[in-house]
Amino acid sequence: MKHQKRHAKLNLAGPHRRAMLRNQVITFIDNGSLTTTRARAKEVRRFAEKLVTLARSGNTFVNRQRAKALLPYKDESLVKLFTEIAPQYKDRPGGYTRILLLGRRISDTAEIARLEWVS
Repeated sequence: MKHQKRHAKLNLAGPHRRAMLRNQVITFIDNGSLTTTRARAKEVRRFAEKLVTLARSGNTFVNRQRAKALLPYKDESLVKLFTEIAPQYKDRPGGYTRILLLGRRISDTAEIARLEWVS
């Protein structure tokens, strides 16, 4: 049964899944869009929107420390998140990203999607 399962496993072990999601969120923040499978895009969206909500509440030491705990790999991405991305969504109550379906991959027919920021 899948009752109250909060996230997709993505056929990965827990630490590998967490590292993959962190890396994809960093790529998403740096490039502004991310092309991946639909299931991964949904998980990355959850993670990214939580970070934007955290960054929207202010550029304080505590908020940066909490964001650094979630994304410990690249400080430049956190700077961009706090200075460029979060101020754009100051008045928006949620829904900072959109997922556009691009079709299916030829090799394994996985659904491909593009995740991008809402302007």
